[in-house]
Amino acid sequence: MIEIKHLNKTFEDGFAPLKDVNAVINDGDVIAVIGPSGTGKSTLLRCMNRLETPTSGSIVMNGIDVTAPDCDLSKVRQKMGMVFQSFNLFDHMTVIENIMYAPVKLLGMSKQDAYDLGMSLLTKVGLAAKSLNYPDELSGGQKQRVAIARALAMDPEIILFDEPTSALDPTMTGEVESVIGELVKSGKTMMIVTHEMQFAKKVANRVFYMDQGVIYEDGTPDQIFEHPEKDLTRRFIRRLKVLEFNVKDKDFDFVGAIADIDQYCYKNHISPKLTKTIHSVIEEMCVQILLPEMEKPDLTACIEYSERDENVEFTFRYPGDFDPKDSENSIAYIIATKHAVSVSHTYSEEDGMSEVKIVRK
Repeated sequence: MIEIKHLNKTFEDGFAPLKDVNAVINDGDVIAVIGPSGTGKSTLLRCMNRLETPTSGSIVMNGIDVTAPDCDLSKVRQKMGMVFQSFNLFDHMTVIENIMYAPVKLLGMSKQDAYDLGMSLLTKVGLAAKSLNYPDELSGGQKQRVAIARALAMDPEIILFDEPTSALDPTMTGEVESVIGELVKSGKTMMIVTHEMQFAKKVANRVFYMDQGVIYEDGTPDQIFEHPEKDLTRRFIRRLKVLEFNVKDKDFDFVGAIADIDQYCYKNHISPKLTKTIHSVIEEMCVQILLPEMEKPDLTACIEYSERDENVEFTFRYPGDFDPKDSENSIAYIIATKHAVSVSHTYSEEDGMSEVKIVRK
């Protein structure tokens, strides 16, 4: 068990990413750490591993105060492995030598035992055939899998992952996430700083949402992603789930908007079929129906995907009391609303704005 009490970190320039962080990490926890950039996620991990020295507060791991001046950091790091986003492999060593190095130097393991252990771990991460290769002969995903094997070679009590997939393309990201997913089954305690929300929901049993220098909300993946209790968490999660764009002039870049939609669909694991539906609804409603009705473009389009229901809700806001079903372009309206779960139009006299909602599967 790890107890973090009143942890603070202030850098020399006055930047303070951690301000009174408190948490209890239980054996076997898999904790995904999420939140906006600059909120101390990576700094928290680096303080736990003492790669950064906290300004104040304590980190107690199984009764040992990691922050104490007389703490033996080499022993702490043997029990607290870390996997970095930049891999940090030794380029002049082969893959197997990278894995053998720490067990031989720090644990006094024989080279034969370290070799056997290393090959076993490489088999586990699917890279036994690459044991004699050098890091520069590997892809990014392969390097990160080697880094994970290297961390496991020390048999740590907890592994800290600092954005392990941020430097990888989508294909390589899947490789690394698969390996971490297998580790979860082993019962190893882990903390994972990640921007991959679907991955966090899949592997974690707890999620730390960090904001304002603290662990702002701590809960299960279902609570944090589906039913967040606090305002900043709700705003962050909503931004992840919602894509919104504003059309204020006739030269609006719809090609760029479609690219943004594709990226949104990819991040939310939306099927190609539903992605095509989203393209169609946006094009028909915006380009074919609503914009031709406006002398001066003033349209907000919002897309919100519900993973639970596998529905997409479209919201269109624009000035004037115009119902798209009355459009002269009836074919476009039929395409946009075909197979819709619901369609509604409301007009507010208070602000003079119409709102159209379309829910489609």
